Amino acid sequence: MRVGLVCPYSFDMPGGVQFHVRDLAQWLNAHGHSAQVLAPAEDEESMPDYFTSCGRAIPVRYNGSVARLTFGPVTAARVNRWLADGEFDVVHLHEPMTPSASVLALWAFDGPIVATFHTSTLRSRAMSAAYPLLRPSLEKISGRIAVSEAARRTVVRHIGGDAVVIPNGVAVADFAGASPQPDWRGRPGAPTVGFLGRIDEPRKGLAVLANAMDSVLETRPGARLLIAGPGDADDARDAMTARVAAAAEFLGPVSDADKARFLTSIDLYVAPNTGGESFGIILVEALAAGAPVLASDLPAFLRVLGDGAGASFTNGDTGQLAGAITSLLGDDVSRHRLAAAGSARAWDFDWSIVAEDILAVYDTVTPSGVRSRAWS
Repeated sequence: MRVGLVCPYSFDMPGGVQFHVRDLAQWLNAHGHSAQVLAPAEDEESMPDYFTSCGRAIPVRYNGSVARLTFGPVTAARVNRWLADGEFDVVHLHEPMTPSASVLALWAFDGPIVATFHTSTLRSRAMSAAYPLLRPSLEKISGRIAVSEAARRTVVRHIGGDAVVIPNGVAVADFAGASPQPDWRGRPGAPTVGFLGRIDEPRKGLAVLANAMDSVLETRPGARLLIAGPGDADDARDAMTARVAAAAEFLGPVSDADKARFLTSIDLYVAPNTGGESFGIILVEALAAGAPVLASDLPAFLRVLGDGAGASFTNGDTGQLAGAITSLLGDDVSRHRLAAAGSARAWDFDWSIVAEDILAVYDTVTPSGVRSRAWS
């Protein structure tokens, strides 16, 4: 099957949608299909051979974050050329209402279209305003996927109709088989607490975790806070108390391999996100790596953690978070129990399952027999 995957966000910037599209393309290409990806990109030279850039992106603030998008006649021409050259059996759009490459491909393509909705925003003025303009084109979508129940409800509220829930995928074995990094492992009296995310994006919750760590350090003065992800470390450190700043180590952006090593090394992974999350792929990655997980009680996070695969705290409650961190750092049995339950839960999100569910959606929108074609 020839599949065209369209991502609206700059492909050389880290993000859940970009990683999902990348990993799906790699899985499809490794299992006898031909998948090509179209997206904006700044650094085209470092992109994989299945990727085509539709232009450079500009930053746009949206849904509590900054998305890098591209639009306009030059981008539209590149989208049209890619669609014509690709001869795709199905085009799979991600975030088809985001004003970027996905919308342009939706307007231009006349064949079978599948769309995945990642956003979870029940009250979105942008989506409500855009729907009347996009409604005729949205009717061209034959198969709808939502990455979570929250994302599905967003589709129902703002677009109408329904979508099948298929979560984001993770290559579980890559995380489960990662080797710990000695510098990131805890020692007696010096456990490590990990955070991974954009450190200057408030909804990722680093400030919540930093405030909680001030109390944690009163009883566990040797604890270390390891912070991985892009952003201005100096600004983040300046916002911390002196005690927390002294215990914090900023690792900067990490590669996929280092991310797996990071998650398998730490004593406790904390996801203090405050909102705007439709799924929580980092939670699955942490579970797969065998890290005990403590997360804010966002509905999307609780669905990922299921029954006992991780611990939770009330969103934004620094006192409760501090108590939970202190308790777990002092309870090896509870951490090992969470890690074991999380490792088992992670396999529900492995690409071997998720990709087959996506292929089943492709089957519903393409002519009979297309999927059985063999590609070299």
